[in-house]
Amino acid sequence: MGAKKNFVLRIDEETYELLEKWASDEFRSVNGQLEWIIDQSLKKSGRFKKQKEDTPPSENN
Repeated sequence: MGAKKNFVLRIDEETYELLEKWASDEFRSVNGQLEWIIDQSLKKSGRFKKQKEDTPPSENN
């Protein structure tokens, strides 16, 4: 993963409290939980495709 981008997110207090509890249940920070939720949603929708890690870079001999 590359550099991270910062941005402001405004959500209502009740939603934040629910996120905070969910994150705590999974031993994550709220920020980490939001990153995980977004990552899962992008993968599920087919919008995020991870590069193949098992493919070696081509060599020019």
